[in-house]
Amino acid sequence: MSIRNLPNVPVLAGRGLQSAIAESVRQRWNPDIRAAAGEEDENTISILDPIGESWMCDGVTAKRISAALRNIGEKDVVVSINSPGGDFFEGLAIYNLLREHKAKVTVKVLGLAASAASVIAMAADEIQIGRAAFLMIHNTWVCACSDKHGFREVADWLEPFDDAAIRIYHARTNIPEKELSNQLDKETWINGESAVEQGFADALLPSDEIEQAPSQASDKPSPNAAQKELDILLARLNVPKSKRRSL
Repeated sequence: MSIRNLPNVPVLAGRGLQSAIAESVRQRWNPDIRAAAGEEDENTISILDPIGESWMCDGVTAKRISAALRNIGEKDVVVSINSPGGDFFEGLAIYNLLREHKAKVTVKVLGLAASAASVIAMAADEIQIGRAAFLMIHNTWVCACSDKHGFREVADWLEPFDDAAIRIYHARTNIPEKELSNQLDKETWINGESAVEQGFADALLPSDEIEQAPSQASDKPSPNAAQKELDILLARLNVPKSKRRSL
């Protein structure tokens, strides 16, 4: 169990709703950032993709994290994160799994922990973040189709989840909840040094623990980055997973 006094958040996904990755996040996420060779061992869990299977075949799900934790057992675990977020409700489920792990959990934010991924990071006993890495916090994003009455219902339904995120961030940082609410309202990007100063992280991560694929021409992303960006864009168009994988 975490040494932190962190809230447990029930996960109740809404029928017909799908979380979304903000365009600002998609443009700033670099999928080629990962842990340096030799920095990961059998007790490391990597979260290097969008959250939730609805986005990608290799997206990060609570089922996958649960299986990894069972395999590790009651031992210390390191969670490496470079994720643009995704399914907020799946992120809450992963947060609860890490929060309840019976040994120490260390999170290393390698590049980006945005939206749902930032909530996951808060479950750790210790958070280390790269100097050039970022946390991003904002209100829950979802896709929905309805009339004006349905959208009012969706807005009311979402509010408790934003409140839950605020409670989680507050438990970690002791920043007043009103101030955190304002940060969520305006979509706030927090770099490594600021994250440590504000209490979102405990220490800066040594630069030699982070590795980035060789740079590409500015108009030509790496094959890995191109595949992930294409998948996110096609998912927005409701292209089936099998077709996205084929493309």
